[in-house]
Amino acid sequence: MRSTVTLPVCGACVLAFVAGAGWCQELSDPTKPPAGFYVEAGPGRPGENGQLVLQSVLIFPDVRSAIISGEHVSLGEKIGGQRLVKVSETEVVLLDGGIRRTLKLFPGVEKRPSPGTDRRP
Repeated sequence: MRSTVTLPVCGACVLAFVAGAGWCQELSDPTKPPAGFYVEAGPGRPGENGQLVLQSVLIFPDVRSAIISGEHVSLGEKIGGQRLVKVSETEVVLLDGGIRRTLKLFPGVEKRPSPGTDRRP
């Protein structure tokens, strides 16, 4: 016995699949930072005025490196004519001849003790 319902059901399935695929394309990445998250108020944005911006640090037991203005730079390598000489959890140090330059991971954030915290030994 042959069913006459298979063609409409099959067509409905194809339509649902195509509609679902179109809907999924509109979803945004939930892990992506909001627009403007990396944009600072003043100069220093990646690529603006040739300024270098520290975006991430990578620290492993045997290797230290950083993402500076979108480029992966290992300890000892150069970026923009400056050599990466130090990588810590919150900043890196670049050396250009005798000039030391520090790039902070969160330049607008100032670390200080919370109110009510007694810092005396």
